[in-house]
Amino acid sequence: MAAVYPLIFAALLFCVGIYGVLSRRNAVLVLMSVEIMLASVTINLVTFGEIAKAQGDVILTGQVFALFVLAVGAAEVGVGLALVLLLYRNRASVNIDEADLMKY
Repeated sequence: MAAVYPLIFAALLFCVGIYGVLSRRNAVLVLMSVEIMLASVTINLVTFGEIAKAQGDVILTGQVFALFVLAVGAAEVGVGLALVLLLYRNRASVNIDEADLMKY
């Protein structure tokens, strides 16, 4: 029963991240919203790992996958910020609507 609260919190956090991705036009805020979504996934993985540990699983699979998600998030931030800086250098704006460089 105690695992319900982190799962509800992670679901709400994921919904906030989805709203941020769909409603924002600033590329930096979109990247922040994606990071919020990855944080909610990490909370879910750790919670499911704790549920498995309570049932007798000695392998910390949820925590190990959470470390992989954090590593992917760090790589995503590096690549995403490089793309945002390149967009700002070419267009003098980080507005996603103006990011049509790859169309042609």
